Amino acid sequence: MDEDRTRVVLADDDVLLREGLASLLERSGFEVVGQAGNADELLALVREHRPELAVVDIRMPPTHTTEGLDAARVIREEFPETSVLMLSAHVEVDQAMELLAAGHQVGYLLKSRVTAVADFVETLERIVHGGSVVDPALVTELITARRRHDPLELLTDREREVLALMAEGRSNAGIAHKLWITEGTVEKHVRSIMSRMRLPETEDDHRRVLAVLAFLESR
Repeated sequence: MDEDRTRVVLADDDVLLREGLASLLERSGFEVVGQAGNADELLALVREHRPELAVVDIRMPPTHTTEGLDAARVIREEFPETSVLMLSAHVEVDQAMELLAAGHQVGYLLKSRVTAVADFVETLERIVHGGSVVDPALVTELITARRRHDPLELLTDREREVLALMAEGRSNAGIAHKLWITEGTVEKHVRSIMSRMRLPETEDDHRRVLAVLAFLESR
């Protein structure tokens, strides 16, 4: 075994794609130490070989939903030194965000990117060396989703100021003092914020917490 070659495990139930990918990687200087058609086989191979990289299809048998993602999560927990590249035939925002939250040694690419061999190999090397890679199509989708679902877009500039101070934990009185407005005006802004963000009426401060969380997530 060549110690200088990056050892890789491949997981995809599409045998032709998997074999083609294995051939591509071998020609590009990687060592494919195992191939799997489902999540259980993938985990067994990773536990046996402790590879530097796992290339995993998000959707695999038996349900073709998140088996690959679930396996990737186990790999990152058990073998944090193993980098993970997720491949998907479709842009799947929620799954990708969960994976990429790790921030390093992870990547998400559409399978269509594999055909650009030089770029694909460069992506793998970047991930193995501690980087993270996000498919450009996913970035576009995230931006579009944020614009479509961002409740803060409905707020006025003053309401955003009030919400920002709520995020600092200030009371209505504290917000009024900071902005040089009356506490009654602050209360009106808070009611408007809750209404625009469609937060349910409650008897406690839960709505303020929900509003603040939305604010923090949008920053």
